[in-house]
Amino acid sequence: MKQNTVYYFVGIKGTGMASMALILHDRGYQVEGSDITQTTFTQKPLEKAGIKILPFNPKNIHSGLTIIAGNSFTDEQPEIKAALDQGLKVYRYHQFLGKMIKGYTSIAIAGTHGKTSTTGLLAHVLSSIEPTDYLIGDGRGYGCKNAKFFVYEADEYRRHFLGTSPDYAILNNIDFDHPDYYTGVPDYVDAFQTFANQVHKGIFIWGDDKNLRKLTANVPIYTFGTDDRDDFQAKNVKKDTKGSTFDAYFHDKKLGTFTIHLFGPYNILHALAVVAVSHMEHVDLKQVQKELVTFKGEKRRFAHHHVADMEIIDDYAHHPSEIDATIMAARQQYPDKELIAVFQPHTYSRTKAYLSGFGKSLSRADRVYVTKIYASPREKSGQVSAQDVVDRITKPSTLIKGTDMRPLLKYHHQVVIFMGAGDIPKYEDAYEKLLKETHE
Repeated sequence: MKQNTVYYFVGIKGTGMASMALILHDRGYQVEGSDITQTTFTQKPLEKAGIKILPFNPKNIHSGLTIIAGNSFTDEQPEIKAALDQGLKVYRYHQFLGKMIKGYTSIAIAGTHGKTSTTGLLAHVLSSIEPTDYLIGDGRGYGCKNAKFFVYEADEYRRHFLGTSPDYAILNNIDFDHPDYYTGVPDYVDAFQTFANQVHKGIFIWGDDKNLRKLTANVPIYTFGTDDRDDFQAKNVKKDTKGSTFDAYFHDKKLGTFTIHLFGPYNILHALAVVAVSHMEHVDLKQVQKELVTFKGEKRRFAHHHVADMEIIDDYAHHPSEIDATIMAARQQYPDKELIAVFQPHTYSRTKAYLSGFGKSLSRADRVYVTKIYASPREKSGQVSAQDVVDRITKPSTLIKGTDMRPLLKYHHQVVIFMGAGDIPKYEDAYEKLLKETHE
């Protein structure tokens, strides 16, 4: 990576791409890129950093650029095609990430669920103690001088995480997903096995996951969890409406007592994984204790706030297991309130594959509202509908018409949970606007 290189990102507003662009900018490189003109939540940090964002146009491409291409684009995308025609160096996002992590103690966080939450938590803790670069899948990236660690989210979609070979890997779970690409559970597990083979120093896995326990590697594999058989164990767990506290053990050695102001059993596991990797890298665990307490969570990962007389939770949950975790966390924080779920199914293939799972998970809420299915650019239609989801929910459930959120105005002093990986925030915005208008 030459210091005078200009890095041009095709699709710079993508969450991973924006994070990567910010890291390179912080490292002193010249960075610019292109994307749609529509405003996105990743745009503000790029603009604040002074990174130029252009509309897509093949005329943007010229000699002297090194191209980093977003994984959602083919080689026929006009800018990428222009770069290839001109003989410029073109990297795919995951390929370039593999180059970026070299020279650091790299820690990848992978798994079907909880990647962003765990990455954000580990980045928060380590960067407060040691110089740390980090890339989080919510558009946040940070680079610093003389960094020791590089913490990054490793995405299994289309096997993209195989572009990297980290020193350590935290694997939260293997719960079949992305049915539009993977042929089934064996194919999905095979991707994680290949990734495990690429890890250099050690792997941390959730001990209760049967698919993770099948993995083999040429490096030590440590389990974390709440069972006596786990290498790293959380004991004496206490949960209340302010968060959770637990004692962390490595085999028979107590590492300390740790508190998080986060909710749900999975956040305890995420924190325990952070303690585990910190212990193996000889990071001061007393400082880890202090930093865990100050972490407030990630964007769209159980983000909660108060509007009028209602509690609002925003979460990225788009898989049955994630919905389970989100509702369980809400029950912990708000044990005496009714939970109203607003869910947006994400992609036709996933909705069809998990219809019964969505019905079961969403039925954990007291009432459910379902929006139309969010179609991805790669998949605009399918043989399933949002009504099919509604039909499988055993609790009172309703299909939302357009973005009309007026039916929710009948609830007072309760909790509304917005869940989905598409444009569910527009439904939340519409609801909050109505709430404010009716309480003026």
